[in-house]
Amino acid sequence: MSDTRTREYTERESEKHDEETVDSEETSTTETKRRPETESEVETETETETHRCPECSGNLIQDEARGETVCSDCGLVVDENSIDRGPEWRAFDSAERDQKSRVGAPTTKLMHDKGLSTNIGWQDKDAYGNALSARQREQMQRLRTWNERFRTRDSKERNLKQALGEIDRMASALGLPESVRETASVIYRRALDEDLLPGRSIEGVATAALYAAARQAGTPRSLDEIERVSRVDRMELTRTYRYVVRELKLEIEPADPEQYVPRFASDLDLSDESERQARELLRNAKEEAIHSGKSPVGLAAAAVYAAALLTNEKVTQNEVSEVANVSEVTIRNRYKELLEADGAGVLA
Repeated sequence: MSDTRTREYTERESEKHDEETVDSEETSTTETKRRPETESEVETETETETHRCPECSGNLIQDEARGETVCSDCGLVVDENSIDRGPEWRAFDSAERDQKSRVGAPTTKLMHDKGLSTNIGWQDKDAYGNALSARQREQMQRLRTWNERFRTRDSKERNLKQALGEIDRMASALGLPESVRETASVIYRRALDEDLLPGRSIEGVATAALYAAARQAGTPRSLDEIERVSRVDRMELTRTYRYVVRELKLEIEPADPEQYVPRFASDLDLSDESERQARELLRNAKEEAIHSGKSPVGLAAAAVYAAALLTNEKVTQNEVSEVANVSEVTIRNRYKELLEADGAGVLA
């Protein structure tokens, strides 16, 4: 009798346990189904709050012309100075839009192909910085060779490539800015287009173009400085320069001695007061017309030396001579004339 009761009790307990297990599974399933609905509801509420006015819960609109986010109901400016991610140009039809659209680096006159062709690097490394295998290096070398052949397909492009490389080399040695290099490249391209090169060397025309561009830009270099970095002698440089200027009808003013003063003063580590005094000496010399027929480089060097004397700065004639690349005799003769024109001849 006791065994029968025990069996009935055990069966009753197992049935109860099964019912509890089923109930817990149904509860967890219901919670799982409800959870995504709750998350989506939260996201929807967040988006709704973002696109609603914080004052009147009205709709927010984007004013792209003013870069503002404004409520359409109450006019509250919620956000301003938003970033315009569009292009800086405007187009009124599809043709104009296609014409103004651009990608990649800007074109430049400093390269014979204006920078529009492909350049293959010489590092022999992939995008992750890993070294290439021997077979890949050999393949890349063949690609570079054919790429160079396609970039300079005719004699005119080869000529232009050599000349622009020469201009860049000399400009770097002379410390000229990129704007001067760009102007020199344009002058050389014009000379090449107008067939001025037959009978003249590429280096000579390139040097003349750089000398003319430096004078046009107001950062002139003396013929001695140009000759020092060029591969042509002074006589060929001057003859080619006159020919290029005459044929291309370049408007180049005579070199102003004041344009050399900042560079000389900077190389000699002089003060701003000395530079200002040197400019004043040169202006007085122009008024007295004593600068006519004299080298502007020599006048500038003499003015810098005289200004250093007037401001009690220690500079020797030898130091100025080395910086300006003129003789000490020229500096002694010119600085006395400048001081006399300025009325300070007592210091001479």
